[in-house]
Amino acid sequence: MEKIFVRGLYFDNVTMAEALAFAEEAMNGKSPRLVFTPNAEIAQACVENEDIRSFIESADLLLPDGAGVVMASKILGTSLKEKVAGIDFAEGVLALSEILGKKVFFLGGKSNVAEMAKENLLRRYPDLIIVGTHDGYFEKTGAENDAVLHEINTSGAEVLFVCLGAPAQEKWLCENKEKLENIRLAAGLGGSLDVFAGVVKRAPKLFIKLKLEWFYRLIKEPRRIGRMMKLPKYILGAYREKAKNSLKN
Repeated sequence: MEKIFVRGLYFDNVTMAEALAFAEEAMNGKSPRLVFTPNAEIAQACVENEDIRSFIESADLLLPDGAGVVMASKILGTSLKEKVAGIDFAEGVLALSEILGKKVFFLGGKSNVAEMAKENLLRRYPDLIIVGTHDGYFEKTGAENDAVLHEINTSGAEVLFVCLGAPAQEKWLCENKEKLENIRLAAGLGGSLDVFAGVVKRAPKLFIKLKLEWFYRLIKEPRRIGRMMKLPKYILGAYREKAKNSLKN
């Protein structure tokens, strides 16, 4: 797959259909493949922090989850095909898992969130095999972490959704990838379980269409203002990078 370099990260230049084709191939493969879905906020964090970037860029498939990333690619003259939202990718993977009979495990969220997500999703995908859930509140090293890994491995799960928030979920997956015995596809999916559980509502379609999903989140959670400031920083950084490239040429 073609990769597009956008402000320090090589994003896979894919459509949603192509991303799901990768997922299907991975599910039928022999080794775990990692999928990460950074938005502009996380991409900017990668610009500012080399350690975060090292985790994010280790993905086998890196999807642009956010209009800001696609906008930056256009500013830099290397346009990505489209935004591939993590929540939509997750939904597609679940549909594929149901069809292919793959076993799924949910890791992350507050107490009962993963279980609530399971209950809601089974109403929509009655033949989906969800073999386990675990919240995100455990020590990420030592005995507690080993117990979580044992739970995942003994469940027989082949697909793993890790929703610990970025970059914690990417760091966890990088550090534990080789310990996941049966997993073939593992994805870092932020707040997806909260949405599936009904704890958090996704932005209305109009906001998504107008590329204002970030604004809807800010209205709902004003405390996110500090994090949201990374979006304009990321876009302004793309304009500065474009100007520097123009001077070189």
